[in-house]
Parts: sequence; structure tokens; C-alpha cells
Amino acid sequence: MSKKGILLCGHGTRRKSGTKSFQQLVAILKERYAEYEVDYGFLEFNHPLYEAAVGRMYEKGVREIYALPVILFAGSHAKNDIPYEMNSIQNNFEGLTIKMGTHLGVNTHLLELSKKRVLEEEEKHPALDRKEVCLVVVGRGTTDPDANSDVHKLACMLGEGMGFGFTTVGYSGTAYPSVTEALSLVDKLPFKRTIVIPFFFFTGVLLERIYHQVEEFGKISDKEYIYTKAFGSDEYVLKAFDERLEEAINGTANMNCQLCKYRKQIVGFEEEQGKEQIGHHLNVKGILFEEDEKVGEPLTLGAKLKKALGI
Repeated sequence: MSKKGILLCGHGTRRKSGTKSFQQLVAILKERYAEYEVDYGFLEFNHPLYEAAVGRMYEKGVREIYALPVILFAGSHAKNDIPYEMNSIQNNFEGLTIKMGTHLGVNTHLLELSKKRVLEEEEKHPALDRKEVCLVVVGRGTTDPDANSDVHKLACMLGEGMGFGFTTVGYSGTAYPSVTEALSLVDKLPFKRTIVIPFFFFTGVLLERIYHQVEEFGKISDKEYIYTKAFGSDEYVLKAFDERLEEAINGTANMNCQLCKYRKQIVGFEEEQGKEQIGHHLNVKGILFEEDEKVGEPLTLGAKLKKALGI
């Protein structure tokens, strides 16, 4: 009986530090799911591409793969790009079956991790009654209102659960309001402190930009603006992946189709209904970082030389 595989589907980043953090998560999950052949790939910017990772597993005899998106919310990446890639790749390998898991989305593990990150940041500052504090949850932002609504839902549950005076959302791109716009609105309210919690796995261009925007806004305000660190490879994240893997294995990994703009007529997005599922990252596949260090394997001679030379 052939060994089954798990493909961790990353997005890709223009920061090597973000790629390194992703690879650290891969290393942890390889150990956690030792009974599986675990590999990883990226949608854009980095290597390996999904197809290369699948090819490696296929050569090792894997004929059934559970594809787990390392994505928090169900925007076009989770609904279109990754499924499109998996369907295309599956057709290129005889006898291969790829079963898609869902994005992490709204779950108790991420709520608990969010609480943990807020508490960690609060400990660094003088105590304040949370009724005098505003919470701003920052999501990636997409053109899909279904995905953006998940940010609002998590913000509501976290804000109410922890007793903040007011909770709102902002986005790093695409959706309204942007981080700076959200902070400008909050600054008009009577709160002494604002805690910004970015819903991001790892560091990268977008997260660094969010931190910079919060810092710069704090310089022009007489109120306090602070932010939490990324989620990283915390045990709560790993438990969320455990759930998504179990769903993929049992065939219960279902997307939210009731409010999906591709399935139903959604106000303001009527033209998106029935749109063909197709990827849109073809021009930026693997254009930046080569895979010099394969997780769990020794460095090649070429990789050692590049590392020694700092390139």
C-alpha cells in the first residue's frame, strides 16, 4: 500500500525571512505527520512550485495527496488559484488523487491564539481597562466579500470575548478600509490605546508594511498605538491544521457556498457568479527565490557555497 502525502500549499513571499518561517512550519508538520510524506510548494515568487513538490512525492510512490492551504481566509487563492493548480497537476500524473482541504478560516484555535498574542502585547505596557482600549483586526483583504466577512466575524468574537471598548477591522490591501484609514477613524474615538492584531502567519512585505503604518500613525497621534506579532507556528495553528487534515481525509472539507460570489448572486458582485475557475499567478510563479534548502535534507554543495558567499 503506497504512502499517502500532505502538500502544504503556501502563497509565497518577497521576503526570505517569510520563506524561512514557512519552512519552519513545514519542518514541524513533517514531524507531526510522520506517517505521511509531507512536502510543500508555493503559488508565486518562491520555489518549489506545487507541481515540483507533487512530482517529488509521486516519485516516492505517493498516489493520494491531501492538499492543505496555508491560508487564513477564503479569498480567490483558496477558491480559485489553488484548486485550479491542483486539478491541473492531478491530470499530469497517472493514477494520482489530490484531495483539497479548506483554508483555516474561523475556528476556536485561531481565536485562542489571537487572545494569546493580545495578552503577550498587553504585558509589555501599563495596564488599562479594556473598555478604554480599541482593537483593530487587520486581514489581508480580498475582492471577495465572503472572505472579508470572516475577518469581521473573528474580530467580533475576539473583541466581545475579551471585552474591548470597541473593535473594528482594516485591510493590508484591496478591501476598505486600509490600515491607515482604519486608524484615522479610530483616532477620532475616545480610546486611550489601540491594539492592532494582524491576522498573518508569518513576516513578509505586507506585515512589515502594517507595522510601519502603525508606528508612523502613532507618531502623529496623542494616543497609544501598538501591535502584536504574527501567528507563526504556534501549537494553536498546528491544531487548526489537524482539523483541516481530518476533514480532507473524511471528505468533509466543504467551502462556504451559500455566500460565495462564484456560486450565488451577491450584492455588488453579480457579474462574478459562474465565473470560470482559473489561476491568475502564471506570470509570477517562482520568479524570486530558488529552493536552496529542502526541509529535512542536508544542504547541497551548491547551496553551501551560496550560503558561504552570502548570495
